[in-house]
Amino acid sequence: MPQHVVQRGHNRQACFFALGDHLRYLHWLGEALRATGTSLHAYVLMTNHVHLLLTPPSTAAIPSMMMSLGRRYVQSVNKRYGRTGTLWDGRFHASMISSDSYLLACQRYIELNPVRAGMVADPARYRWSSYKRNAYGQANDLISAHATYDALGNNDAERQRAYLQLFAPDLDDEVVAEIRLAASQNQPLGPTLFHDAASGSGGAARRVQPRGRPRVVRDVPIFDVEENELS
Repeated sequence: MPQHVVQRGHNRQACFFALGDHLRYLHWLGEALRATGTSLHAYVLMTNHVHLLLTPPSTAAIPSMMMSLGRRYVQSVNKRYGRTGTLWDGRFHASMISSDSYLLACQRYIELNPVRAGMVADPARYRWSSYKRNAYGQANDLISAHATYDALGNNDAERQRAYLQLFAPDLDDEVVAEIRLAASQNQPLGPTLFHDAASGSGGAARRVQPRGRPRVVRDVPIFDVEENELS
């Protein structure tokens, strides 16, 4: 099953500090994908967190991949910047996704993160995401199209046009809230029947937990205008 994986910086602090950090993370992400046989359909690297849309070959693949990737990246950051300790905020979060409109909604959610954060007005202006691969066919060896994406058209040009049309309307606020809640609680994302089946009869219901007023956290861009506009 496809899974939406989110990993955040410790205490919501930055986990990418310079251009080279993003490049090294993506390089090691590619190695981890190949080592575990996991497919990556969409991603975005934000200032203080990461979103990945993955299909693993087994239940052990994603934990193994994230452990290897996280260890290598944290060691690199700590050595490069003379820091110690953890970089990530505990274990990553993951939610299974039914492979229909929910998958494409999640893919849009991921690639629209820089727009919602106010970093860019157009997702194509953000360098560190899969948007230009999925919307315009820009070469990106990390990405493997999911069957749901392939079904958008009979060839690459048709798929890209159809994918672009999905971004014309804003992503519904309720869908955004549902995706966030599912990821934060490690719950399945999809229709009620899918959620019940994936959770099992003893699975926890997906609902907002009353734990006080949540903090409003906004991503802060780490690039200046020129760097954000790199193609």
